[in-house]
Amino acid sequence: MKYCLALDLKDDKTLIAEYENQHQAVWPEVVDSIKDSGITSLEIYRVFNRLFMIMETDESFSFDKKNAMDSANSKVQEWEDLMWKYQQAIPQAKPGEKWVLMNKIFEL
Repeated sequence: MKYCLALDLKDDKTLIAEYENQHQAVWPEVVDSIKDSGITSLEIYRVFNRLFMIMETDESFSFDKKNAMDSANSKVQEWEDLMWKYQQAIPQAKPGEKWVLMNKIFEL
């Protein structure tokens, strides 16, 4: 499956640069957690302060499984807390929601 998600960064050039630098050296425990959850490919793109994540997954992946794995992993929680320094929910997000799942509206 392929999933696309959106999230905003705080609109601050210094914080955006720091966020991008952090993603040049994602912690190995975070990378392992991503792979172990059934995500086979993950890309993040940025335009201004809006982020788009594209994930490809195998049949073992579910958002519930990923959330449970992340909650039980202190290193992933530490990473997520650090990333929240740079991130902010998009205006339409539900309370507590970070990455918002996007709906596919066209395919060629």
